Amino acid sequence: MSPNENWREFVLAHVDGGALDGVVTRVLPFGAFVEVAQGMEGLLPTVGGTGPLTAGAAVSVRLDKLDVQNRRFSLTLA
Repeated sequence: MSPNENWREFVLAHVDGGALDGVVTRVLPFGAFVEVAQGMEGLLPTVGGTGPLTAGAAVSVRLDKLDVQNRRFSLTLA
């Protein structure tokens, strides 16, 4: 499956805002990147008490903002 098809399938399957289980892949000063599906990472910004996160931690998140044109998405804790 091509990256375009993967992205399209991901967006269609999760646009309803349901909870997703993910794994923290990187922690930066402004937030953490969370992989919610193979090859699909979103940013969980460090705002409003997201708490200390570490790489490898399991988290439950929801899609917050979706930038379809740039294939980016941000997350909030579920």
